[in-house]
Amino acid sequence: MAKVKKQPRPKAQTPKGFRDYFGAEVTRRQEMLATIARIYHLYGFDALETSAVETVEALGKFLPDVDRPNEGVFAWEEDGDWLALRYDQTAPLARVAAQYRNDLPSPYRRYTMGPVWRNEKPGPGRFRQFYQCDADTVGSASMAADAEICAMLSDVFEALGLGGDYVIRVNNRKVLNGVMEVAGIGGPEHEAERGIVLRAIDKLDRLGEDGVRALLGEGRKDESGDFTKGAGLSSGQADVIVGFTGARRDTGAATLERLRELVGESQIGTEGIDELSQIAGLLSAQGYGPDRIVIDPSVVRGLGYYTGPVYEAELTFEIQDEKGRPRQFGSVAGGGRYDDLVKRFTGQEVPATGVSIGVDRLLAALDAKGRFVQGAAGPVVVTVMDKTRLADYQAMVADLRKSNIRAELYLGNPKNFGNQLKYCDKRNAPFAVIQGEDEAARGVVQVKDLKLGAKLAQELTHEEWRDQPAQFEVAVENLASELAKRLT
Repeated sequence: MAKVKKQPRPKAQTPKGFRDYFGAEVTRRQEMLATIARIYHLYGFDALETSAVETVEALGKFLPDVDRPNEGVFAWEEDGDWLALRYDQTAPLARVAAQYRNDLPSPYRRYTMGPVWRNEKPGPGRFRQFYQCDADTVGSASMAADAEICAMLSDVFEALGLGGDYVIRVNNRKVLNGVMEVAGIGGPEHEAERGIVLRAIDKLDRLGEDGVRALLGEGRKDESGDFTKGAGLSSGQADVIVGFTGARRDTGAATLERLRELVGESQIGTEGIDELSQIAGLLSAQGYGPDRIVIDPSVVRGLGYYTGPVYEAELTFEIQDEKGRPRQFGSVAGGGRYDDLVKRFTGQEVPATGVSIGVDRLLAALDAKGRFVQGAAGPVVVTVMDKTRLADYQAMVADLRKSNIRAELYLGNPKNFGNQLKYCDKRNAPFAVIQGEDEAARGVVQVKDLKLGAKLAQELTHEEWRDQPAQFEVAVENLASELAKRLT
């Protein structure tokens, strides 16, 4: 009889480009998103959750650096239809706005928070699944909607404690379209070149002017040897485009004047400059100065569906890269106007504008600025000294929870008390509650202040440590009130 081949054990490893999130990370994300949601709600935006799966047809072909609708997304065929995990939160909103257009108010203001997936090459800090937090207004052509998004984004950063450490940069794709007309690539026959130009400018911060010029010309080979085909522009055409990215001046008015010079007689370009002027005036009237929001022609956003104003939020404080070199933290949010996205479904133009916050990057920024307490406290742990008295111990845990104190009963093997204390350390517990036979008879418990004990153990001699206050006795009925006082 043939020997049955033993099935190999699966490897316990995270798939490439994905990661796991544990307790403190998840809690921090929830805290941050709650702050953002409060600001969005304050501005009158309603929450929306959409399916993680959309049809490829509904998602459309809008991912940068891809040529086919189902490239860059995780897609599969089902009953003749192609389905895919959403790659952002905007394309699903367009589908919702079209599907429920008779039921939703117009304008419709919504925010959403959740994961998105991109089937792209992973790298350091670049994952295939990540969180986005979006806010959009669908159904308003007014530049007041765009100004409001920028103001709201600024308020988010202020609420998160990042005041003085960010700038929101605003531009308009119509201005760039006007510049491309001047450069001779404004016609419909140059659509492919314009797409490459957009993506090239969007990489200006990362690649520098030389890298962008390479992409505007024949193309560029990166450090790994991968070659990206360029737009094929002449050096003169590239000069016009690069001149646009460097058009920012000391004041918003001077920047707008320089842009008017660059777009010349272009109607679309002039329209974009007028829209930027409106946005600047609206923001100034609300008290948002150039220390928070500025006009910057280098912002274009890489996605192909933007049709007007675009904006990007950049954190300006310095961090060290993987080689120990100082650099600015960089972009954590971006968005813009996309008036044609809903039209794909309805045939009718529906104006829309919105912003997306990169949740993981913003969390990393808050960590870098020390906005979170490292090693946030875990639960109070009630230890088990006598297995026959589990009900008594569980009653203590219940009393602590009723007082809104995070607490748990040790559920492992209680035979080795040292292991219980090791568990407390792994849980980052602030206190361990101990009640043996003697304490039970007297109606008290011993409480170990684990944080204070660890600190004093590093500073005191053994004789001094024995008299330190890191362990104290308290009556069972006073346990919750005593811990509440010490936890605050």
